[in-house]
Amino acid sequence: MRQVTATGQTVVEAVESALAQLNTTQDRTEVSVIDEGKKGIFGIFGSRPAIVKVTVKTDPIEEAKNFLIQVSEKMGAPVTIEVHQDGKQILFTLKGEKIALLIGKRGQTLNSLQYLTQLVMNRFAEHYFTVILDAEDYRKRRNDTLTQLAHRLAEKAMRTGKAVSLEPMPSYERKVIHTALAENRRIKTYSDGTEPNRFIVITPNK
Repeated sequence: MRQVTATGQTVVEAVESALAQLNTTQDRTEVSVIDEGKKGIFGIFGSRPAIVKVTVKTDPIEEAKNFLIQVSEKMGAPVTIEVHQDGKQILFTLKGEKIALLIGKRGQTLNSLQYLTQLVMNRFAEHYFTVILDAEDYRKRRNDTLTQLAHRLAEKAMRTGKAVSLEPMPSYERKVIHTALAENRRIKTYSDGTEPNRFIVITPNK
């Protein structure tokens, strides 16, 4: 977090001085007036300068993006990142020559990075954001796999009359399962456990 305390004959001058030092604009900062100052007699005697503290606002998306760039480089798989925002959902699409390293077995590495990136972003954000990481259309392929798995395990639950538990999944993937089976009146789904080990249970409707 970058911030400076600056002085000036007026609050406006103090703010302008701070912005010049930070090399930024006022819309990207938060201004706190410590002392409004005092002109004094004839503008000289008893005068007191205005004092302000100006803090540069942190962009949560940029912080998350920088985190991903640093982590991917340390993993030996540098990436370029495209960002797409849909309301409070942020999609980071990763591209690179060694992208498979960041996806990992069954997307476990990608899911872990997604979880950590969401923590980083929401540490700096005023509102809660949901982060989705994608690479090489992995999410679409994974969604297709999860939908097929959901229907197959729903059939098993109905056939055996017993509940079936899935492996732990991030909330985004659990939503895919819930949605895939939402119209099946013969079964019901619910989530159990605590994050990041929360999982779905498919149980017959009795």
